[in-house]
Amino acid sequence: MTKGILTTILLFSMPFVLLATAEEKADSAVFSLRQVNDTLYYLELRDKEQVNRWKLPYPVYQFQTGDVDGDGRTDALVGVIKATRYDPKSGRRLFIFKNYKGYVRPLWLGTRLGGILQDFRYINGVVRSLETTNDKLYVVAEYKWEHFGMRFHRFLAKNVTREDALKIFRE
Repeated sequence: MTKGILTTILLFSMPFVLLATAEEKADSAVFSLRQVNDTLYYLELRDKEQVNRWKLPYPVYQFQTGDVDGDGRTDALVGVIKATRYDPKSGRRLFIFKNYKGYVRPLWLGTRLGGILQDFRYINGVVRSLETTNDKLYVVAEYKWEHFGMRFHRFLAKNVTREDALKIFRE
């Protein structure tokens, strides 16, 4: 009789242990970028037991991580060089990926932020961008996540030289 009760308790408690373990695995997973060649990369989400990959068949110029959408989990920010449907000229783009239950999933695959994107970095809960304007001057701006995409937050510099913009961008 005791053996039967113990077996029942173990059977019913196992699924809860497995769910907790799956959540722990998703929380402990780490993003990394693996380069195969100049135009093929894999964004990897790795925990102790598995690796999930997202193919990026583009040149990559930047890789950062941070909690972009404020959900408490680390997201991956990847700068790729490619043309898009709405902007057929090849240019620097920002892609943001999330950790969805241990799987790499796109959060935002941006065509543009504001100006012509040169570089970005994640700092203090915002995406800081270095952008050029049509008149060849530079802008440093910050963007925050809002529901489905990046929303302009503020300018740190407008219409400045490259040297001045880089100083502010790197602060």
